[in-house]
Amino acid sequence: MAARGRTASVEEPATGGHTGVSDPPERALPSPESVGEVPSALVADVFARDCPSRRTVETIASKWGVLALAALADGAYRFNALRRRVDGVSEKMLAQTLHALERDGLVTREVQATIPPRVEYALTDFGRSAAAALRQLIDLVERQTPQVLQARARYDEARGGD
Repeated sequence: MAARGRTASVEEPATGGHTGVSDPPERALPSPESVGEVPSALVADVFARDCPSRRTVETIASKWGVLALAALADGAYRFNALRRRVDGVSEKMLAQTLHALERDGLVTREVQATIPPRVEYALTDFGRSAAAALRQLIDLVERQTPQVLQARARYDEARGGD
């Protein structure tokens, strides 16, 4: 079996597990900035420092990434409509978030040849899967909000109102 975070063609050490020693550079995953083909036998490990999956998780789990994906789960949005839906996001942060989500294959950007040009953002299959998982988390948090507020009040009271 291949080790997580390395290509499947790399064999495990004879010890059969983690040795506490860092992997040699030739066994590390390619950086996201590297150009070329990604090995077809790549096994991602988000806990590995150089694993490209970590950047995708960071994008999805960012404050605005979560909200943009959850909003787009309702259907395609034009930029300004999405910005109104995700209350509080700046134009710059929404644009950066959408670019990152598009780059990672979670969102598509469709430009329609109208005057002025009409741009719509929608989820890909991967984006729909991620949004469904996020929606479950959001629903859980929303259901637990009264308990969270009580816990915060107890915590703050115990620490003198921090």
